[in-house]
Amino acid sequence: MSVPIITAVRLTGSANRADLPLLVLGPSLGTSATTLWSACAGGLTDVFDVVAWDLPGHGYNTSVPEESFTMAELASGVLKVLDPILEQRDAYGGSFAYAGDSVGGAVGLQLLLDHPDRVSSAVLLCTGARIGEAAMWTGRMAQVSLSGTSVMVSGSAERWFAPGFLDRSPSVGSALLHALQDADDTGYMQVCEALASFDVRDRLGEILSPVLAVAGAEDAVTPTEGLRQIADGVKDGRLVELDGVAHLAPAEAPDQVARLIRQHVLGEPAPEPPGSAYDAGMVVRREVLGDAHVDRALAGATDFTAEFQELITEYAWGRIWTRPGLDRRSRSMITLTALIARGHHEELAMHVRAARTNGLTVDEIKELILQSAIYCGVPDANTAFRIAQRVLEQPDEPVETQGEA
Repeated sequence: MSVPIITAVRLTGSANRADLPLLVLGPSLGTSATTLWSACAGGLTDVFDVVAWDLPGHGYNTSVPEESFTMAELASGVLKVLDPILEQRDAYGGSFAYAGDSVGGAVGLQLLLDHPDRVSSAVLLCTGARIGEAAMWTGRMAQVSLSGTSVMVSGSAERWFAPGFLDRSPSVGSALLHALQDADDTGYMQVCEALASFDVRDRLGEILSPVLAVAGAEDAVTPTEGLRQIADGVKDGRLVELDGVAHLAPAEAPDQVARLIRQHVLGEPAPEPPGSAYDAGMVVRREVLGDAHVDRALAGATDFTAEFQELITEYAWGRIWTRPGLDRRSRSMITLTALIARGHHEELAMHVRAARTNGLTVDEIKELILQSAIYCGVPDANTAFRIAQRVLEQPDEPVETQGEA
């Protein structure tokens, strides 16, 4: 067994950190812990003791093993560096929350499978139960072997970031691309080799800890479908897609990612309202329904309907959907049942899509409608099945609604 040496990077100050729950952050291939996670960690260190880690030959980790390693061995290396940290917290062998991007997410899946008692909950970003094809990784290893990691910079600049990001945040993008260029060639290739053999798609059902899968809508490396496969495959999974984000979500959307981690790990219903229930409601409304849908609704508002849009944003989304008493899965189930019972079919399609975002599986939606057939009426359920099937078969089609609540 070849367990690589992993380097831990503290992103939390020394004051009272042992009193906070431990959150472990995993990197993407070619990045360092600090360049990928520092901005996002700024929204986490008040409630977590945050520790990130660097891959072999990346960032602060100058160690590169002589032998190749598997994803399982990489996960074991992460545990090996975490145990002394947990021992300092009087919790040797204890559990921690985990968030990882790309290969960091793959390591998260491996930890959940091989060491299920160690990961209390996980946020897996821009990753997959299998990432790419073995031939792709073999080809990349050949490129780096000939020309070094610098040969990957141009292509990564296109793959890693959504259109316009490098113009908006040139310093962030530059730091990440320099981290790639500075990565050790052998360490980079060894991680590629581990990714080439990584495939846990048939084991997702073994994972029992709560998992939030976060996809970037612009991510061509690990598309949303792979994150949906994770969310649907694990026992307790939920999917969120971030608009305008590609492959490095913690760097591209640090505030959104920090908020999602806090919500998932701590059960926070929503971020602290930036000024009003309307502001908080707009955040949740966009997370559940998607930016495109909300933008259409707002753009379609007239002088006659604008105040109604403000009303539902403030009260439905800002005061009800943000309450801590129910999670979003439960709220989606209640909402679908109520819409079926009342015959509000013009709103049903929109909330079927929202239910998928909030983590309901296709089978759960089917069972919900079947249950509604008994208690609400067969004709209503018949219409609900027709609408839901259209949405589930064409998830990207816009939904026209009246009023939109």
